[in-house]
Amino acid sequence: MSPLYLTYLNALDVEALALSDDEILAAVEQGLAAQGRRETVIEPRMHLVPDKAVHGHFNVLRGAIRAPINLAGVKVISDYVDNYKQGLPSELGLLLLMDPANGAPKAIIDGSHLTDMRTGAVTAIGAKHLARRESKILGHVGARGTAYWNVRLLDRLFDFDEIRVHSRRAESREAFSARLARDLGKPVKATQDWRDCVEGADIVVEASRLTEPAPMLKTTWIKKGALVVPYGTMSAVELSLTDIMDKMIVDDWGQCKTGQFGSLRAHVEAGKLSETTLHAEMGEIVAGQKAGREREEETILFWHRGLSLSDIALGSAMLDKAARLGVLAPEDCDVLRPAVRLYHNLTQILRLCLSGPFDPKAVGPGLLNLLARAGDVPDFTTLEAHLTETQARVRASFVRILGKAP
Repeated sequence: MSPLYLTYLNALDVEALALSDDEILAAVEQGLAAQGRRETVIEPRMHLVPDKAVHGHFNVLRGAIRAPINLAGVKVISDYVDNYKQGLPSELGLLLLMDPANGAPKAIIDGSHLTDMRTGAVTAIGAKHLARRESKILGHVGARGTAYWNVRLLDRLFDFDEIRVHSRRAESREAFSARLARDLGKPVKATQDWRDCVEGADIVVEASRLTEPAPMLKTTWIKKGALVVPYGTMSAVELSLTDIMDKMIVDDWGQCKTGQFGSLRAHVEAGKLSETTLHAEMGEIVAGQKAGREREEETILFWHRGLSLSDIALGSAMLDKAARLGVLAPEDCDVLRPAVRLYHNLTQILRLCLSGPFDPKAVGPGLLNLLARAGDVPDFTTLEAHLTETQARVRASFVRILGKAP
């Protein structure tokens, strides 16, 4: 059987890739456009609630994108509201990417950073097509991991004059606003309540962390012509919110119309959001098949629950950049795997047979022959040449990966 290589990018690897804002946006927009052109397969997300007494659950997202991405993927991501008490992100998980032609695993990628980035990108791309071009005030509720990328990528596109953020815990909102102000190079206001954050904003994002539904965001606070993006797991909006909307857009109607969670679950169940009242899926707008914003005075709602397709598209971009940077390229795998195996085999023999340093001139021919067999070569002289060659190849791989010799 031909060898199967699996690339693993952990959280540190993902950070080291240092994807730019534009790289993130382009990757996710590519996935959305593919969905709009019906070049994808997506299954509604599934939920696993291990313990109803704990404020948390797992989401299982599945999908596939045709060429040029040409990957299938499954992401398992947790959503645990109280994780901050343990110093952990609320969302932890992994993305598995596979070859859709034969099912071979291709990569495993940390799901936390990826989820944060792709969620922010979907919010920003939605605003690109649905918000007024001259939007200057952002009101953002929530300070979880995805919130940072919401604000950062939205500001990348709109360069806001005013950014307001709110979170239930004072220490959370103050730290969040300080981080954003530092990274964006502009003031970010932490508000004391929802109303001060939302009222009069051109773009409103609701990414709260409620443990049960509660109508915290009042419909009367939304100004005419605003874009509203609610995506909290538990609904924080009033049932009347959809009544003021000129257009309602979702990321995928198949998953929005089912399931037990979601910001507009009650609106679906009440028939206020349905196939009849729905304007479009975001992919259709990105692909140019349906219109986004058409008039300045339109008040628009965009509900995105999170797409496996966005995860796959961004994961693919991460793999491409890792290859360009020389991180875990196939040729490096071809060098490093056998080198590690050879090192392990030889050191295990020496540890078992010797109590001190190894000197080939001071040991018997039996040990030398044993080492040669472990290296899959006929004799010790050949093994020495093989070790020299292997060392040179490993050194060259490290130079290519790190930019310098180890």
